[in-house]
Amino acid sequence: MIKNVFFDLDGTLSNSFEGISNGVLYALERLGIPAPPRESLKSFVGPPLFDEFKRRFGLSVERSNEAVRLYREYYPEKGIYEQNPIDGAEQLLKTLRSGGVSLCLATSKPQEYAEKIIKIFKYENYFENIVGASFDGKISAKADVITLALKKTGAAPENVLMVGDRSYDVEGAHSCGVRCAGVLCGFGSREELENCGADFIAERLSAIAEIVFSENKTAE
Repeated sequence: MIKNVFFDLDGTLSNSFEGISNGVLYALERLGIPAPPRESLKSFVGPPLFDEFKRRFGLSVERSNEAVRLYREYYPEKGIYEQNPIDGAEQLLKTLRSGGVSLCLATSKPQEYAEKIIKIFKYENYFENIVGASFDGKISAKADVITLALKKTGAAPENVLMVGDRSYDVEGAHSCGVRCAGVLCGFGSREELENCGADFIAERLSAIAEIVFSENKTAE
């Protein structure tokens, strides 16, 4: 029985690539690092910023931290507004809530940013909990976020479905004993989601409601 659905944010409920990529480009420019093609910066949607700056550009710990700091100069002032809800997101949230499912946002985006975005989208009434990463990096990996979300909601892992668009969502959920549905409306491919063992793959975001209610009917 799926009683709780945990949602990723970037690429799942929000098309946030413009704001994220602009923040990355801002940081790279100030570090004097040549900018790669914007399209290649989709790799920054999902993993912790520190990890991706370090991996993509071979930066030291110190320079990676500085890149994150510079990104955060740009993002809360401009980047946070450079995004739009994914088509069908609000209707899905309404459908799940009306069906008695509890909703929680579980994102590797910092908590403060996540709360602001949910208010910008006017989704705050749909979520009982919003759980994000911490600025100090102590909570950053998806598994850390999901662990905290389980604690805050009091939900049993077997009663939770994580919904996300990247392998990080699937792997983080599985490490916590939670099933995960991968959606193809974001930045991950079908191949990526299949390779990491997503329990379900949804072509459309609206299909998540069908998955949840079908699973619950089977469990009755």
